[in-house]
Amino acid sequence: MDWENKKPEINYPTKWDYKIIGSDVDEMIKAVESIVIDLVFDITASNISKKAKYFSLNVAVEVPSELVRDLIFQKLKAHPAIKYII
Repeated sequence: MDWENKKPEINYPTKWDYKIIGSDVDEMIKAVESIVIDLVFDITASNISKKAKYFSLNVAVEVPSELVRDLIFQKLKAHPAIKYII
């Protein structure tokens, strides 16, 4: 069996974790709040770069489907307050 091409089975709804990185924590939080409207989510601090130029936040969201999960990722990625998303 070819395991490399097999997608993992994810049962929805599920909690999905995103890590976002940017330079303004307040703007990053506003971005998350504007994108995950109507969904249950939690934001926690993660890391600060050595020169305190970049901050990372963990965002856990209760997603109802793969479509919503991917849409949140794309919206976070496109938001100007968020430099990187993992």
